[in-house]
Amino acid sequence: MATLFQSTESQAPPLGLLLREVRQIANWRRVASPAPLVEAVGQGRPVLVIPGFLASDGSTRPLRQALRQAGFSARGWGQGRNFGLRGDVLGAIDMRVREMEAHHGGPVSIVGWSLGGLIAREYAKIEPDRVDRVVTLGSPFSGSLRSNNAWRLYELVARHKIDEPPIACDIKAKPPVETIAIWSRRDGVIAAACARGLPGERDRAIEVGCGHIEMSFAPEAQRAVITALA
Repeated sequence: MATLFQSTESQAPPLGLLLREVRQIANWRRVASPAPLVEAVGQGRPVLVIPGFLASDGSTRPLRQALRQAGFSARGWGQGRNFGLRGDVLGAIDMRVREMEAHHGGPVSIVGWSLGGLIAREYAKIEPDRVDRVVTLGSPFSGSLRSNNAWRLYELVARHKIDEPPIACDIKAKPPVETIAIWSRRDGVIAAACARGLPGERDRAIEVGCGHIEMSFAPEAQRAVITALA
């Protein structure tokens, strides 16, 4: 494990994988698969799903449908497109979580895709009593924040340096709740090692065989999320 970030898995994914992601962006509505048939294990438990960078609740609809089929009460974040870490983003998440907590009478699980996973982890650090667990999908919480193919675009859109966010945070620190990282060697946006993390940065890691964009709709990723929440 000491050599984890000396391997190619800690470098930004190669061009071939990135081009595959670009094709998935163009085709995701056409290729998005229906929710997989799974056992209803959710028992009505609340799950908040946070989209990735530049994505909205529309992109996580297939995942939320799968979660509902599995018996969870899944909701989107309700903040439109995710344009990056903002000074008020954790406050907005807190309002959503408190609303769900009051309705269901217990803590909320948070699933975050890519940047959404980083937001989920940071929120769980400041309000751990309100969070049951955190599940990240291809989120770069470990290693270098520049070991990906999105950081330059992120800085352009978010208008701050990727390592100088407008909120105080320690990306690598594990939240004080159960934290599961879902990652893929086929991710064309985020380095595999950065989304898998080290043992002290998450509790469990689940590998899937889909790309970064597919994590929002692929049946394999949906099943991995359901397993992590069960």
